[in-house]
Amino acid sequence: MQPIPAQVRDAEASSHAIEVRGLQKTFGDVPAVQGLDLVVRQGESLGLLGPNGAGKTTTLRILSTLLRADAGTVRVLGLDPAEDGPALRSRIGVVPQDIALYHGLRAEENLSLFGELSGLRGARLRERVEWGLETAGLVERRRSLVSEFSGGMKRRLNLVAALLHEPELVFLDEPTAGVDPQSRNHLFEQVEAIHRGGTTLVYTTHAMGEVERLCDRIMIMDKGRCLAEGSLEVLRDLEEVRAGLGSGLQLEQGADLERVAAILREHGVGAEVRGAAPDLESIFLALTGRALRDESQEVPS
Repeated sequence: MQPIPAQVRDAEASSHAIEVRGLQKTFGDVPAVQGLDLVVRQGESLGLLGPNGAGKTTTLRILSTLLRADAGTVRVLGLDPAEDGPALRSRIGVVPQDIALYHGLRAEENLSLFGELSGLRGARLRERVEWGLETAGLVERRRSLVSEFSGGMKRRLNLVAALLHEPELVFLDEPTAGVDPQSRNHLFEQVEAIHRGGTTLVYTTHAMGEVERLCDRIMIMDKGRCLAEGSLEVLRDLEEVRAGLGSGLQLEQGADLERVAAILREHGVGAEVRGAAPDLESIFLALTGRALRDESQEVPS
């Protein structure tokens, strides 16, 4: 095999927003991430899926400078998160699973604070705070305490707080958890808008429809490892997915088939009604299994 020319390697590396090789992280005797390889291209939207304890949040925390890896190489926007934390944090945005707002401050006070922490000052800070309030649909509630907000309002404010400094790369960890349908759709539209503008996204969620709508490529993790990755079309064609979907009787969609499938299941015959192509949830279950994953089993992070 001919070696790859240095200029080709450099060009490929420069097109990668994230490059991870052999990532490992253990908490006590519990392995959270085990030899994970991950590449995310500039401008790509990657959906990171996995059951409880798969290592998704641990991986995001390492990539966003909040945890140090035990082993492996990690490069985010060309920087080492463990060594170049301040420089990297000025170029990334993080929308955490838990609301990261000061509930005793007003909406505009929260945005001003987060803007200043991101290096914004003066007229630029005021401009971005106005943008955040307008984008979140909270202009009229700018002077309200966050403690008075609904879950959807907090989620919308949480999102724009991470975007004030116009980051090149944004990590979103279940950003729509517990919100009403209107707020969820609003968040989707904002995520789609920043992606169209060229921002790289890494998106974790348990909602398969969100990934299908928002992500260019999908990685499915379990027990700290990558099980499969690719577009939805690529995942559908994987041999292990076809094998996982092949158990039991499959019925094509049509009139009354749901009732037929239910009757068969009552008599101990595995049966599902499927369309022409499996959806992401079916692929996910084929790869990770159907056994329950309790929150208490999740790896600490």
